[in-house]
Amino acid sequence: MSNLPHATGADELTESRVPVGDAESMAGVLPSQDLFHAIAEEWITSGDYRIRPEAIQPASLDLRLGEFAWPLRCSFLPDSTSSVEAKVKDLAFEKTIDLRDGAILERDRPYLVPLIEEVALPLGIKGKANPKSSTGRLDVFTRVISDRHHRFDEIQDGYQGRLYLEIVPRSFAIKVSTGLSLNQLRLSRGDARMSDDDIRGLQSEFPLLYQDAHALRDSELAVSDGLFLSVDLDGHDDKLVGFRAKKNSLPIDMGRIRAYRWTDFWDAVYPEKGGRIVLEPEIFYLLLSAEGVCIPPQAAAEMLAYDPTAGELRTHYAGFFDPGFGYDPEGERHGSRAALEVRARDVSFMVEHRQPVCKLALEGMSKTPDRLYGGDLKSNYQGQVTMLSKHFREQEAGIYSAPAPEEPAQNEHLF
Repeated sequence: MSNLPHATGADELTESRVPVGDAESMAGVLPSQDLFHAIAEEWITSGDYRIRPEAIQPASLDLRLGEFAWPLRCSFLPDSTSSVEAKVKDLAFEKTIDLRDGAILERDRPYLVPLIEEVALPLGIKGKANPKSSTGRLDVFTRVISDRHHRFDEIQDGYQGRLYLEIVPRSFAIKVSTGLSLNQLRLSRGDARMSDDDIRGLQSEFPLLYQDAHALRDSELAVSDGLFLSVDLDGHDDKLVGFRAKKNSLPIDMGRIRAYRWTDFWDAVYPEKGGRIVLEPEIFYLLLSAEGVCIPPQAAAEMLAYDPTAGELRTHYAGFFDPGFGYDPEGERHGSRAALEVRARDVSFMVEHRQPVCKLALEGMSKTPDRLYGGDLKSNYQGQVTMLSKHFREQEAGIYSAPAPEEPAQNEHLF
């Protein structure tokens, strides 16, 4: 059975608690110390299951799977008068799946899981959810649903109730269990989104994008309601620039870290002459941004899921970039490259080196967080040189090497 720790755990969080007036003082994304406050004030609760401090990121909170899943015949959204569970009655198969000892979720079937965390948000505080980076890199499509709201991944201010996670494994069957975190919640107050002028001003003070070791000049930025990133396909035809998902692989246990050989699940992708590749329709690819991304402490970012101006492809399943991603106060690190999760739509589509393919939306923090991505948090993707998720043994981009000898699997510290 599940070994999730029980108890509310509020006593563990009190040392980071902030006064209510301080928490409500400024518009922007709530930082880690205010998330501790939100838990202490029971804006976020977890019943008998404790929320541990390590679940709190610089600007987001990990959400965890509950004890069962409904297999669905289709995806859905509630309307403004209905609850999620009322809709599920007509769309779920009769038998639920017990997740307490782990269960396999099949490819291309939607599942709905009640999350452990519930919310009671005050007026003026809204939530937004996104998949964790490791979730997107395995081509697992997730979206949060709440009662009486017809938009995915958005939690209205003042909402009180349960949260539910829709899960659709696309390329691989996956094994999940109670307590596993596949997505994150970010809370904010007011309009946190930065304008293009704000982004350019921030770039002049704290460079957001680097090319090699050089901060991009203002004239080199592509900004239009967000900050564009391009794809790295540079190199000879023997340089590995990405990975293409294999079909019909064995399931991946999402609670196991550095446990799998990448060659069992991925084909290597090499560029054609001239630095380009052709994406086959409905095949999942992992690529890297050409730019190093640096998110300073006063900002947070979100990769936008799809931009129709980028061509006939879906780029990235969306995801949060917490304050401190790629950031080094000493100036010795020049950003971390972003993993790009790409799928061509309907027809084959060619992408070339430095072609803009996705966009970062920047948001201001309500205050500087007391912890940053990387550093003491031992974040998995700080300074990354590979686009593979943490479930695979390291494989550096640009180097094609034989799989390493078998090593003992490591279990993720989930709770």
